[in-house]
Amino acid sequence: MRAMESVVVGPRSEPVTDRLGRRVRDLRISVTDRCNFRCTYCMPKEVYGRDFAFLPRDQVLSFEEIVRLAGLFVAEGVEKLRITGGEPLVRRDLPDLLAMLAQLRSPDGRRVDLTLTTNGSALRALAPALRAAGLGRITVSLDSLDEATFRAMNGVDYPVASVLDGIAAARAVGFGPLKINMVVRRGINEDSVPAMARWARDEGHILRFIEYMDVGHSNGWRLDEVVPAAELVAAISAEMPLEPLPPNYPGEVADRWRYVDEVGEVGVIASVTAPFCGACTRARISADGQLYTCLFAVKGTDLRAPLRGGASDADLSDLIGTVWSTRADRYSELRSQATTDLPKVEMFAMGG
Repeated sequence: MRAMESVVVGPRSEPVTDRLGRRVRDLRISVTDRCNFRCTYCMPKEVYGRDFAFLPRDQVLSFEEIVRLAGLFVAEGVEKLRITGGEPLVRRDLPDLLAMLAQLRSPDGRRVDLTLTTNGSALRALAPALRAAGLGRITVSLDSLDEATFRAMNGVDYPVASVLDGIAAARAVGFGPLKINMVVRRGINEDSVPAMARWARDEGHILRFIEYMDVGHSNGWRLDEVVPAAELVAAISAEMPLEPLPPNYPGEVADRWRYVDEVGEVGVIASVTAPFCGACTRARISADGQLYTCLFAVKGTDLRAPLRGGASDADLSDLIGTVWSTRADRYSELRSQATTDLPKVEMFAMGG
């Protein structure tokens, strides 16, 4: 592994804001477009079969390129870096990248919040190395505890026990509490909601329910398959009463709820029924170096070409600032038949 190049860029005299006054605070970095699952709402196997052509290796950003770009975003005010995919743990030597990212500091010397979202299938093997590399937090995608439901949703007949074992391995090396993301799709796994809530509460995890969204262009999304956030909260509260909590920070996407007995919490990400575009502070970099300013984007801005073409840090910083300052994304607030039919970028390609 080559030594990390300097990515120190002086802070701007004034923070860059978009057209709606939003600053960039969170950067999601996809390290690969590949995944070992074929979840029905993300990479359905009918579309992404054995012959699907993923990115050639030379088109994927190197670790050094990722760290350089991440450093420029930290200089712009980014406080949280989330590593995603595809499935990020299929990227070879990922702990090396995390160790490099963990060295980044904000202009005032603070560490960034370094996090990772995974399907959990490789956590048993990699949890110790992830912890040693400096990863701060882990989020695991888990859509049901029911064996048949989980195997059907992941598309590759993967057993739920193996994911639970990976979660246990992460806790054993010091990660925790983990966040657990559950995408809820009517007619598929909404019956799993109460059991997931009980399990997460008993295990001390923070469960996040996610409304089924029209991300990408190939998951066959329909509005009638969305289970609204209010319905999810009511289903849990009927058995284990909940009360609302304030957000942890401005722009937090999940509405937080605490059990009345104060033992644990859940959250609901309601992009469909309660859009939160007005407070969105997220940017995304795909595995091939495209910058996206919305999860529902139709296209991005190429950072890889100038990065590899000799652009200076100042040049790249100016490009990032220009893209963010012209941003006016409000997809979820404007969602309609016209917008849902757009050929949007697939979630696995831009990093979720």
